[in-house]
Amino acid sequence: MLTFPNAKINIGLRITEKRPDGYHNLESLFYPIKGLYDCLEIGEAKELTFENTGVYIDAPMEKNLCVKAWQLMNEYYAIAPIRIHLHKVIPFGAGLGGGSADAAFMLTALNNFFNLRIPIDELEKLALQLGSDCPFFIQNQPKFVAGRGEIFTPTSIDLTGYYIVLSNPHIHVSTAQAYAGVRPYKRDTLLFQEINSNIRNWQGVVENDFEPSVFALHPTIETLKKEMYVAGAVYAAMSGSGSTVYGIFEQKPEKIICNNVIWEGNL
Repeated sequence: MLTFPNAKINIGLRITEKRPDGYHNLESLFYPIKGLYDCLEIGEAKELTFENTGVYIDAPMEKNLCVKAWQLMNEYYAIAPIRIHLHKVIPFGAGLGGGSADAAFMLTALNNFFNLRIPIDELEKLALQLGSDCPFFIQNQPKFVAGRGEIFTPTSIDLTGYYIVLSNPHIHVSTAQAYAGVRPYKRDTLLFQEINSNIRNWQGVVENDFEPSVFALHPTIETLKKEMYVAGAVYAAMSGSGSTVYGIFEQKPEKIICNNVIWEGNL
């Protein structure tokens, strides 16, 4: 069975409070980028195996989220061993949710492969045990996200027809370090109210709370955002805790001055 875990971007990201359990509550719009994806294949095997091609994953097999997804599913449903082949394309530490997508797509693939008939809401609960962003990828549709990433609100926002450019400077931003530089606080208006306006009104209003501290540590990332606007983006931002920056354009730009474009195309 072959499946294609795709990336996502954050449109706005507000850290509203730190929770007693150590996690943070946030507000964001998660938007899937289905043209940028990994390739995940599973099949029958006598023992659990994992193979990685493409971007190298420098971690023991048991630490990989695809393997953890199998282990979690095995704990609840006693499934058979499988072989896993992950061809990695989405970069690490990039704010694109690549690892979370791999884990969530693995749960969905296992559900189908073994005909377990687990309902979507149960898959989302399982996915949350693997990571805060994982539940989003079960349905893989644009959603406003709250809580630690598990509370979804449907949205009518549709960026179909816009052109997006993703640029990654190959800087790994530590999520823990990014959170350390953020002061959580609640605004008078909710993020979804700001995003529901025309995209031309987003600049300077729909913000990512990680940007000030990450930009201070890595000025190259801030430069990428400025370059997107120079190229004509109607909106540009860093995704998640970085380091990828995206620009949304009304049409394909004549020239992009960024040197680190990892994907571009129509949304």
